[in-house]
Amino acid sequence: MYKEFKQIDHRPYPLPPSTWLMKQEWNDLLFLHWPVPVEILREKVPKRLDLDLFEGTAWITITPFKVTGMRFHGLPPIPFMNAYLELNVRTYVRFNGIPGIYFFSLDANHLPSVLGAKTFFALPYKLARMSYKKKNGVITFTANRTPAGEKEEIFKASYEPEGELFSAVPGTLDYWLMERYCLFTYRGSQFYRGDIHHDQWKMTLAKTDIEANTMPSILPDSCYNGKPFIHYSPFRRVFFFPLKKVE
Repeated sequence: MYKEFKQIDHRPYPLPPSTWLMKQEWNDLLFLHWPVPVEILREKVPKRLDLDLFEGTAWITITPFKVTGMRFHGLPPIPFMNAYLELNVRTYVRFNGIPGIYFFSLDANHLPSVLGAKTFFALPYKLARMSYKKKNGVITFTANRTPAGEKEEIFKASYEPEGELFSAVPGTLDYWLMERYCLFTYRGSQFYRGDIHHDQWKMTLAKTDIEANTMPSILPDSCYNGKPFIHYSPFRRVFFFPLKKVE
């Protein structure tokens, strides 16, 4: 048994009864959080989902990271298909009182992973040109995507951890933003919940230089031009469970 399944007290709801479907290892994660006016975000999120608010404020988060060690349950890693780069844009929602995540976009630089994620998890993955470099503890991450007939969308940032690792305290903004264990998504007209599991986040602050950021184009530039609230985490091993249809 993976050690992550020995730590479940931090979860806001029980583990799913089914067996996990896929495992990934997430490396050098940067979390850039911005507060967003509720009236702007509400029209971008499916009406079936309630916006989850912290002290009356909605948030969006951009997260670049490196995926390694991907494999399906009962199968070994597939050579050349178990690692890629990812950048996602998400917000925070509730459904029937359950806190979760809603993704506006997920970019990856590996076509099989993009197609697989769309197939198994019904998520809005998009293929992008991406790069990741780590030198002397500083990570430089870039992503470039050009939707058909639309303007190129770009993200480029350099970041490095700053300070000691810590776990968030319940009731704080750190905890509210980070400790999320399910997502909600649509496949056609069908509505689904997807559960994940990992041990509690260990994170730190980060010194960050954002050189370019037009990725969350679904929202006005004013939503993310200010200084973000930042977290960095060096590593999490994550387990994905099969999607479950929500009636």
